[in-house]
Amino acid sequence: MEPHVRTSFEVSRPLDLFSTLAPIGLGHSLRIDRTDAWRATCTPEGPATVHLRIGTGTITVEAWGPGAEWASQRAASLCGEEDDAGDFRPQHRLIADLHRRNPGLRLPRTHAVFEALVPAVLGQKVTTIEAKAGYRALVEALGEPAPGPVRLKIPPSSQVLARTPYWAFHRFGVERRRAEVIIRAARSASRLEETITMDMPSAHRRLEAFPGVGPWTAAKVALVALGDSDAVPVGDYHLPHAIGYALEGTPRSTDERMLELLEPYRGQRGRVIRLLTISGIGAPRFGPKKPLRDIMDN
Repeated sequence: MEPHVRTSFEVSRPLDLFSTLAPIGLGHSLRIDRTDAWRATCTPEGPATVHLRIGTGTITVEAWGPGAEWASQRAASLCGEEDDAGDFRPQHRLIADLHRRNPGLRLPRTHAVFEALVPAVLGQKVTTIEAKAGYRALVEALGEPAPGPVRLKIPPSSQVLARTPYWAFHRFGVERRRAEVIIRAARSASRLEETITMDMPSAHRRLEAFPGVGPWTAAKVALVALGDSDAVPVGDYHLPHAIGYALEGTPRSTDERMLELLEPYRGQRGRVIRLLTISGIGAPRFGPKKPLRDIMDN
């Protein structure tokens, strides 16, 4: 099937497609390997599928669907071409080593705020396994087939989710509270998308003004949709321990101590977190794992 748009752009520096795009969330809407990526998305002009392929110093972009032009014009941002790590000079030996060994890590900017909000809300106060399973089930059930030659699903649009009753989310393992956060946000999705044009502090204030969206969720959204290199998801279950263990060797830490340790990297704290995340470094775990929950009565 011939693409509706075919173009390319030159890359300004090394690019690791997998590490760069992974925060968007693998699943029915995204497939990535080291040199090739397919992404299905809902643009302001309609659904689109984008295919990215790394060449010698260039990225070839193919796009299908009503939103093909919109998506192809933002392919460079998606690949982190707007991400600026030029002033990142880590002093901690571990962070400096991770930065040196991962020259292709960039922070993406999808320009799709509501699309980033949904999986972030689904990740509130639950295990990663629950969150990923819930999002996959939601996209499979409510998303539409993506245009183009591969089998992908467009994440459900704000219009679809705005008219979905909270109890319909139960089949995705999502209780009423998180469902209603998504439904309310869907009904005001245009105000969410306006954050794309705002400075980062204003964007965070707008995101956190939505009921059920706190600093953790806002940071998750800003990292992916807005390319916020300073995004810190305060309130994360594991992150303070991982940061404390990596930067000072303590197996248990707090949000307050995490912020103190990250303060020398202000402006690039999100990058430090991504470097530690892709390294797989985590604090030792003690005690029972967080249990999966039964939400059927919620």
